[in-house]
Amino acid sequence: MENLSQKALEYLALYGFNVLAALLIFIIGRFVASILSKIIERIVEKSSKDVTLSKFVKHISYIGLLILVIIAAVSKLGVQTASLVAVIGAAGLAVGLALQGSLANFAAGILLIIFKPFKIGDLVEMAGVLGTVQEIHIFCSTVNTLDNRRIVVPNAKITGDNIVNLSDINMRRIDLVFGISYGDDMRDAKNALQRVVSSDPRILKEPEPTIAVSELADSSVNLVCRPWVKPEDYWGVYFDVIEKGKLELEKSGITIPFPQRDVHMYAEKQD
Repeated sequence: MENLSQKALEYLALYGFNVLAALLIFIIGRFVASILSKIIERIVEKSSKDVTLSKFVKHISYIGLLILVIIAAVSKLGVQTASLVAVIGAAGLAVGLALQGSLANFAAGILLIIFKPFKIGDLVEMAGVLGTVQEIHIFCSTVNTLDNRRIVVPNAKITGDNIVNLSDINMRRIDLVFGISYGDDMRDAKNALQRVVSSDPRILKEPEPTIAVSELADSSVNLVCRPWVKPEDYWGVYFDVIEKGKLELEKSGITIPFPQRDVHMYAEKQD
């Protein structure tokens, strides 16, 4: 029993310091890696003025530094670094084959940084999500929707679908349809809608708003109202023109019909 205790103390004295040193290397190294990655982020942001690129480089540098810290901590335990690198390489190949989707997301993240279809702060419609881009990570991107939901979208899904950037433009067109009765004067209705768009200073003068007859529908004559606005004014003008358009049409004596159908009934002649 004494021999066993003595051997345990010998092993503890021999390897305990190395284990403690490895833990300290990992803890301190992780803290230093976090600080260095933030410093790298600031340097890239100041040099390139690109927030998207700086955040992406921050994530990449942190992971790279963390891998070096792990190798240093493991080597302190007596594991040969060359063997460890070989094992990591083999494990990386196996994991890469198993996680092809994650590698696709990583490659897609690189493409997003290189081609820059959008940047942080842009209002974007992508992968069925409409919202403001918050961050572009290595494997995914974070988007805040208009109703303040945070959605994480895989990068591969973004690059594999259409990307509509609503911030990278200087104007947008609002498409509205107003239905009027067949018995109303179309010219009066068009003049009423013209007064609405002319009175709103947010609506651009050029290109000129389009107000025209678009369809002779089953229950109404449909007029399109298509003003141009700045992207940041889109939703405000959209809702205001709908409300003011209805009020102005009613003020002008124009009827906005609802779907209806005439039914004719015939009495069957009896012999």
